Order: sequence, then C-alpha cells, then structure tokens
Amino acid sequence: MNSVCRLAVLTPAFLISAAFEPREVMQLVQSRAKSNSQRYQGTLQVISGKNRISEKSWTYERIGSAGLSKVVLRFTAPAEVKGVALLIVNHPDRASDQWMWTPSIQRDRRIAFQDRSTRFFGTDFSFEDLEERDIEQFDYKFLAEENIGGAPCWKLESRPRRTRNSQYTHSYLWVHKERYVLVAIEAYFGDSLIRRIRYGDYRQVQDIWTPLMVEVEDAARASRTILRTEKLEYNVPMKEENFTLQSLRREL
Repeated sequence: MNSVCRLAVLTPAFLISAAFEPREVMQLVQSRAKSNSQRYQGTLQVISGKNRISEKSWTYERIGSAGLSKVVLRFTAPAEVKGVALLIVNHPDRASDQWMWTPSIQRDRRIAFQDRSTRFFGTDFSFEDLEERDIEQFDYKFLAEENIGGAPCWKLESRPRRTRNSQYTHSYLWVHKERYVLVAIEAYFGDSLIRRIRYGDYRQVQDIWTPLMVEVEDAARASRTILRTEKLEYNVPMKEENFTLQSLRREL
C-alpha cells in the first residue's frame, strides 16, 4: 500500500551492479516513492479459502515523511463496517502506535502488540502490514536476481532490527531493477510462509510509480484480499488535526 519506504539518494543502476549494496537499493525504493501526503479511495475484494467473495471500501489518508508519518484509514462500505477507522502513528525507531474506532459501540481501542498479527477487520492485511516499512528498521541482504512476471528483479532478504518488534522473523523482497519499486514480498516466521504480497498495475501518478493493485495472501487460511486504488493524489494539503484520536471518532 503503499507506505513502502522513502529517502533521498539517487544512485545510477550501473554503480549498484558494480558494487551491490542492498540498502542503497531500498533507499532508492524509498526516495522514489517520497511524498508529503497521500490520499486515495480503495476497493477491497476478500476471497476466502472456499472462494466466497465479499467486498469492502475504504478511504486512506497519510501525512508526513518516512518514519514519522500518520495514517487514517476509514471504511466506507458495506453498511456493517461503515465508519470503522484506524489511526496509525509511525515512528522511525520502533513499531507504530495504532488505535481503532468502532462506531457501533462508540469506542476506540489501542491495538496491543500481541494483536498486530491478527487480520484487520476481515481482510487479509494484518495490523502490522498497514504500518510503514521504513528502511532504517531493517537489515538487508542480497540473495539473487530473478524475473517476476517478466520483470527483472533483485531478490533481497530483510530482517527487522532489535528495536523493531514484528510478527515476521524475515521477509523476501523483489525489487524491479529499472523502476526501483517493490514487485512482491514474502513474509515468514521461521520456515513458515505467513503472507505473500504482490504489487501490480503500476502507473506514474505525479511522477511516482504507484501500484494501483495490491494482493495480499494469507498462507495459512488460503485466503486473499485484492486492493484496487482509485482517485489517488499525492502532496495534497492536509491538516495535522485530522490525524488524532478526536478526528478518528468523526462520523461519516
């Protein structure tokens, strides 16, 4: 979803080929996705292991730079989830703080660390998956060069640093060699695959290569969620006061 990584050093591809530094690659991924704010409307198709399909919609707003951003995600449909909202406050040196507002019971609750691995309101995103992947919270290692869907990619391993609490012990990342965008992620706990994420339908929006489709697969449940992004805008004026617990309780 984007909240994938941002920073500001541009290194020519031939230099990376000559002396490969995985962190430089991820810095490029982060820098090329950099924006001060982001807004979109998302439609989600949730497909169960028995091929039962349900649909949801949400709005997504983000303000701030990498590692210091804030996000409000709010369901708009169907009626039974309308108004359910999540506030995410990302930090550069630790896991995010998160609060969820449930209008049917007029209550907000802080998402405890032990709940970060649970599914977010019937989707295949966990609460942790909705955080920002700031590169400074991970160590990287080069593994291979592979083609994914015909795209030449670097395969990297990322491991959370000690200050970063995570349900995943490590992840494999595939980075497009020419565009420096993520193509896929596989997230593991030990030898067990937990989630697989695929990014597709990349378009240039305000000079930022952006995936308008994200597919998340829960390996244990054999279910998946397809997120399609509409009406995406970057660097739109936003107010800090809209990213607070008080604003989270606002009814649609």
